Amino acid sequence: MTGRIPIVPTVIVALAVATMVALGFWQLGRAEEKQALLARYAQAQTLSSAVPWPADPADATDALYRHAVLDCRAARPLPPVAGRSAAGEPGWAHRATCLMPGGSEAEVALGWSRDPAAVEWAGGEVGGIVGPAGDHVRLVTAQPQAGLEPLSPPDPADVPNNHLSYAVQWFLFAVTALAIYVLALRKRLRGG
Repeated sequence: MTGRIPIVPTVIVALAVATMVALGFWQLGRAEEKQALLARYAQAQTLSSAVPWPADPADATDALYRHAVLDCRAARPLPPVAGRSAAGEPGWAHRATCLMPGGSEAEVALGWSRDPAAVEWAGGEVGGIVGPAGDHVRLVTAQPQAGLEPLSPPDPADVPNNHLSYAVQWFLFAVTALAIYVLALRKRLRGG
């Protein structure tokens, strides 16, 4: 053998591999947490009692996939987004921002149509299912408003649980980094 094991690169690779393995185990823990959350969401769908509209974002997770009713004092239309009808047809989900008593706002998914043209809705009391909408929640109406058709209701089965695949990726990154380093080290130690 013509060389010695380099200390600094070995320490750097060891730390990188340890970090990747730790991230893999962290993702395994997240997978279990997400599975428990999805089970709670599935159970929430079976509850018939309505929850108050979550005015505080911290309460939004507890209200997801539950029935809620809100009093929309005034409605401001939002641009339609891609959506599916209750029958599974692609089209447009029409939405509005509701001004609630006390000045808070809530997003309401009013219904579905094939036409993206804006619809008029003045507001009023509306009930439906609390569903995720990016980093906030929205009420997906049980009875479509403004002459629209029913939207597909929010379903926790649509929430991805990719944490197991992320864990596998981190473990594979660690193995790959280690294998590349071992091959490079063997080449160096042989003098090639």
